[in-house]
Amino acid sequence: MHLEKSVIRVAMHQLTPKGVGDKIGYVTLSDTAGGLLLEPEVCGLSPGQHGFHIHEVGDVKPKDGTPGGMAGEHYDPEKTGKHLGPYRDGHRGDLPRLTVDSDGVARTPVRAPRLTLDEVKDRALIIHSGGDNYSDKPKPNGGGEKRIVGGVITNSCPYCRQKLLVKVAVVTSEG
Repeated sequence: MHLEKSVIRVAMHQLTPKGVGDKIGYVTLSDTAGGLLLEPEVCGLSPGQHGFHIHEVGDVKPKDGTPGGMAGEHYDPEKTGKHLGPYRDGHRGDLPRLTVDSDGVARTPVRAPRLTLDEVKDRALIIHSGGDNYSDKPKPNGGGEKRIVGGVITNSCPYCRQKLLVKVAVVTSEG
């Protein structure tokens, strides 16, 4: 008997106070015996460590001028209210830090041992401008700073679909 492995390829977009921008890569998610595997291929980022989180809501549009603000807070189904990292008993939205190479590309896989693909489907995946110390001190949410890149955890990206519909409408009206 052959079982297919479930995989979600998340389209990742630039986030601004005005909206969801260009797609700059993908993160592929799949379940493993050791937890949720996230395999990034995202370009155009500043080199170094970046905060990487699952957020509650599958919407990365801005809210009140905050890029990706509609995604809500970090995924915390147990309502711990604690930012302790991916290996301790705080909220489960904490992922291992995302490493970006000197070319501005994130391609190093990370594993979230307390998550499964089913529980994160249709939520948001967010990359922050700063690193993450997995604490709320000295800054809240690990000091990750701004939400700069995000995507909805689905194989059918709503933002890619919208851009395609706009292109089709333009071609149709010109044609």
